[in-house]
Amino acid sequence: MRIVLAEDQYLLRDGMTHLLGARGFTVVAAVDNPTDLMEALLAERPDLAIVDVRLPPTFTDEGVSAAMAARKRLPGLPILVLSQHVQQVYARDLLADGQGAIGYLLKDRVLNSSQFIDALKVVAAGGTVMDPEVVGKLMIRNSARHGIGSLTERETDVLRLMAEGSSNANIAQRLGISEGAIGKHTASIFGKLDLPPSDETNRRVLAVLAYLNSADLDN
Repeated sequence: MRIVLAEDQYLLRDGMTHLLGARGFTVVAAVDNPTDLMEALLAERPDLAIVDVRLPPTFTDEGVSAAMAARKRLPGLPILVLSQHVQQVYARDLLADGQGAIGYLLKDRVLNSSQFIDALKVVAAGGTVMDPEVVGKLMIRNSARHGIGSLTERETDVLRLMAEGSSNANIAQRLGISEGAIGKHTASIFGKLDLPPSDETNRRVLAVLAYLNSADLDN
């Protein structure tokens, strides 16, 4: 897997480069600013971009803004965003095209290399990975919008775990019910959110997007 990495802190950037190399990945570019990030993404067309939200010069949203701009020119470009804090609007905007291949992890909550590697593999394969704290803050208010209010407590649990990037098998294990039951809950969720039959992955992304949009995104 070919990766472009954007992180302004040298030690963290160098550490991730060595970690990824040791796990068999190829970091084709490791940059520290949005201009070089955009150039690297367009030139290298990597399998995955790992991007810090905040890059020079203002350390606000340069990283994620550059990544989203590149994704418009490279539709479906897998992006894994790393952040120190939950930025609700970025999570929503990243998912807005409904194509998936998006991750949003909080740096302080990545506890081991396996968790990190598993997340990037899911995103590179077209899946969606959202840190539970990101999901929790996005979902805390205004849950009645977009049909979310009609979900049962169990369906809400399933969708919350779906938003974290869990597979049906993993959701079943965490909730202590059968995988078949998860399939039924998922079908019910799609129905209540008015998502007609189509590609399963796309419907999961759209369901997660509806879930995120149900929050009060004032930030």
